[in-house]
Amino acid sequence: MNTRAKRLLLPLGGAIVASSMMGATLSTSASAQAKPAPVKSGSLANGTDAKAIAGSWTPSKLKSAKSYLEDSSLSGKLRASTSKASADGKAGTVAPTGAGGKTAGTSKNVNLPTNVGKVFFQVEGKPYWCSGTSIQSKYRNLVATAAHCVYDTDKNVYVDNFVFIPGYYQGKAPWGIYVGSKVNLHDDFKVYEDYDYDYAFVNVFNGVKQTGEKIVDKATFDAYKGPKWAKDEEITKDEYQKKVDEKGGETADAWSKTTGTETVLPWGTAGGQRVVKEVTKDEYDKAPAANSKVNYAKAPGKTATEIVDEVTYNKYTGPGYKKIVDSAYTITHYFVKYWVKKTTTVKYYKTVFHIKTFVDAGRLGDNVGGQGFTWNRSTKSKFFSFGYPTSAHLDGDKVYTGETMKWCYGQAGAAPAVAKYKAEEQLAIKCAFTPGATGGPWLLQYKSSKRTGYVNGVVSLTLDTDGNGRYDRITTPYFNSDTYGIYKYAANLWTGKLTTS
Repeated sequence: MNTRAKRLLLPLGGAIVASSMMGATLSTSASAQAKPAPVKSGSLANGTDAKAIAGSWTPSKLKSAKSYLEDSSLSGKLRASTSKASADGKAGTVAPTGAGGKTAGTSKNVNLPTNVGKVFFQVEGKPYWCSGTSIQSKYRNLVATAAHCVYDTDKNVYVDNFVFIPGYYQGKAPWGIYVGSKVNLHDDFKVYEDYDYDYAFVNVFNGVKQTGEKIVDKATFDAYKGPKWAKDEEITKDEYQKKVDEKGGETADAWSKTTGTETVLPWGTAGGQRVVKEVTKDEYDKAPAANSKVNYAKAPGKTATEIVDEVTYNKYTGPGYKKIVDSAYTITHYFVKYWVKKTTTVKYYKTVFHIKTFVDAGRLGDNVGGQGFTWNRSTKSKFFSFGYPTSAHLDGDKVYTGETMKWCYGQAGAAPAVAKYKAEEQLAIKCAFTPGATGGPWLLQYKSSKRTGYVNGVVSLTLDTDGNGRYDRITTPYFNSDTYGIYKYAANLWTGKLTTS
């Protein structure tokens, strides 16, 4: 394909094999670094905003988010591409790290990886999600997902409020929420929207875990950037008066509210009084005469007709009677009288200001480990792929909820060419995943006992290749030396300090 030919780099030299990356800088030979990787980086958030972003993803919001279906699926009788992916240098690997003490459950005798989860983000204010995975890096802060899950190709901007939740399950974040700091893409995806480069490596801040809530004063409440809310509580008159005396008048710390009630009494009862209220013409016509000493009798002298303009006439929905008289728009109001006892009640309140509190949950890789990374591998390798499929098949059959992780396993082959996405050199495996799994990892040499393998792809497209209404293939870009160059750049980025206080 033309864009790939333009961007093809010289081989990055010999393979890098690492048995442990703890604290180590990813590096290779000097000759391999002579030409920079075709990386495009952008900023997603800063450390000060991370707390507010993490707190905004409440369990209800997580569950309300929709799978990001745009630019991820296709149906039709698709044929294999005439352009094939191939290695452009020697194969290389970066070893994974362990997954920590907790487990992520099993699915049909396969231990699910703890470091695969969902990425959540917003596009034009609406919440969406894709799948993603923690991947090994120097600062244990890297997530791999699909590029179209971090970059809006319609508006050419990065998505908003990006977070990663490893081990996501039914609105829960067992290892915390990790806010995206920096995103790293291939230049050809950002410039040409070329899905042969539909992968992204996102650096995230330390995790954020909610620890509870506390009551604060209004000044602290106003300055706080995280989730907060105010609640009015009733207090005694003495408490109210004390606060008013202290502040020199009513404030947010104390205020009063006067309410009144009306109880209908038999006409003339001691302690009552005459009042009138507006009713419809039908109710007025049915009421007794004006001189009747009963409730709901016609109120003398209280019928009035007003002439209004056409707009007011058409918009009016009250009890008054509308009528056009000699081309004039009129509304006649009718009133009845009744006998009530009025009472007045004063209640006293204070406004209580609440904020959510958080703690720094630590680095992503320290909590859930990171999958390894490998590139320039055989195009016929066997892969496990993990993700959160959710949509129904095109024939309407909905077999996934999107709330639990699923997996596929198969041998790769050349993916069909998909001109819509400029995808000419992707790989595919047979898999019944529906959209929602997009961004989930393709793992080589996945060891179920250790829950780790080597990321050698991410779910890019979900295809129905024979047009029968059933998704039957998932695809990935081929990970070559370009991919390694972008990964290597991202794997050495520090995200800075997280502010949670």
